Amino acid sequence: MEQYEAIRRDRRLDPEVGVRELARRHAVHRRDVRRALASATPPARKIPERVAPALGAHEATVRGWLREDMAAPPKQRHTARRVWQRLVAEHGADVAESTVRALVARVHVELAAEAGSVADVAIVQEHAAGGEAEVDFGEFEATVAGVAVRLWLFVLRLSHSGRAFVWAYAHQAQEAFFDGHVRAYAALGGVPGRVRYDNLKPAVVRVLRGRDRVENERFTALRSHYGYDAFFCEPGIGGAHEKGGVEGEVGRFRRNHLVPVPAFDSLAALNAYLVGCCAADDGRVIAGRRHTVGAAFAAEQPALQPLPDEGFEAAALLSCTADAKARISVRGAWYSVPASLARRKLTVRLHAEHLEVLRPGSDAIVAVHTRSLHKNTQTLQLDHYLEILARKPGALPGSTVLAQARAAGAFTGLHDEFWARARRDRGDGDGTRALIEVLWLHRRMTAAHVAAGLRAALRVGSTDPAVVAIEARRHADGHGDDPAGQRRRLAKVIALPTTLAGADRPAPRLDGYDQLLDREPAAAEVVS
Repeated sequence: MEQYEAIRRDRRLDPEVGVRELARRHAVHRRDVRRALASATPPARKIPERVAPALGAHEATVRGWLREDMAAPPKQRHTARRVWQRLVAEHGADVAESTVRALVARVHVELAAEAGSVADVAIVQEHAAGGEAEVDFGEFEATVAGVAVRLWLFVLRLSHSGRAFVWAYAHQAQEAFFDGHVRAYAALGGVPGRVRYDNLKPAVVRVLRGRDRVENERFTALRSHYGYDAFFCEPGIGGAHEKGGVEGEVGRFRRNHLVPVPAFDSLAALNAYLVGCCAADDGRVIAGRRHTVGAAFAAEQPALQPLPDEGFEAAALLSCTADAKARISVRGAWYSVPASLARRKLTVRLHAEHLEVLRPGSDAIVAVHTRSLHKNTQTLQLDHYLEILARKPGALPGSTVLAQARAAGAFTGLHDEFWARARRDRGDGDGTRALIEVLWLHRRMTAAHVAAGLRAALRVGSTDPAVVAIEARRHADGHGDDPAGQRRRLAKVIALPTTLAGADRPAPRLDGYDQLLDREPAAAEVVS
């Protein structure tokens, strides 16, 4: 184009210059000069018709097979791979499968045009404010507490404003599906009129013909509680375009906020990060729109349906039986319960991120655990085994529950120091029992108060659990923060003997009173 312009410019500046001179100046053929002078636009290049040496001889055969498929049942038509297999086996074709795939795709389009059928075309949609949202799960990887794990993003996206709520779960179970809705509606401050879904197992029991579905009863309860309608997409890849907004949001969020692979100390810390990412996304502008996502959501939020007065219970109720080690198995992981409940049938209220164990026959909670991110793991609490360890103190030093308590920070260096001194002063068994009495204090006092009691007892050289309890209670009453009390000199605690020398006295007797009962009254004592 630039060369044509230069040739035409030279002729315009010097009308007397000839074709031969222009060809010499611009180092082109005279034919090109004449074309440039005739038209400012170069002629389109001719695309040579390439002949496929390997497949060209078989193109008519392939076209014939695919034309015959138009009258065959849909499930018994040729795939590209089957076409390639037949060409190799029946015609000895030496051609790559990818080459056959390209030909099959082109022939399918040509045959559809011959038949007058219309290609599947998506229709652009308009979404009213507060009218609709879309839900999906997206998979991603993260490092949590130093271990690489596979997690799932729950994403609910408002179709009008593009505002999304994102939360990470360790699974796609029903309790996570429900918990995501509860959190999303609370974060958005309202409920959309309709929500689009895949045919997720937490929501759909069975897919029927067309749009009919047999819904899960708990999912129906969720919809009824919040008062919105559900729309289920077509099964398979064909229904992906029916909720393309959230499909694209999952990929966009993952690329922008989860690359490189994130690392956090806990799942809670990861979700706190995701909440910040959602807030930051309020400042972005979706292509083709004038306002930011945050501004569009601020205008849409009043159009959402109000939240119900009562919350929705997203937890699932399970029945478990504790084993001989006072553990229950939930979703492939083990959790401890109080030792008194070993071998008993228990009810578990399973939430998305934690579980609660209920006392048999009541709603009293006897144990709470954070759900494990991995199967075949043990989550044990030291407090659940104290009654057993008091009878078997020798089992404590090498126990798994002690190792987990140390790792979690529940069993501190103060406990270890007190334990070591108690075993030195009292022996292994009695010293461990003294420690267990101190650990029992955690059931009615905070860890800070018990730690203050341990420090006070160690300062005076005592390993008496009663001293720890007294000092912990004094600290709980507020005296531990008194500067005057902190400056006082603590005397060394001396254990008193069971009997004090020189201070023994016999137990009282009633013999003297019995003599009074046997004695006859005097005459003066008789009252007339």
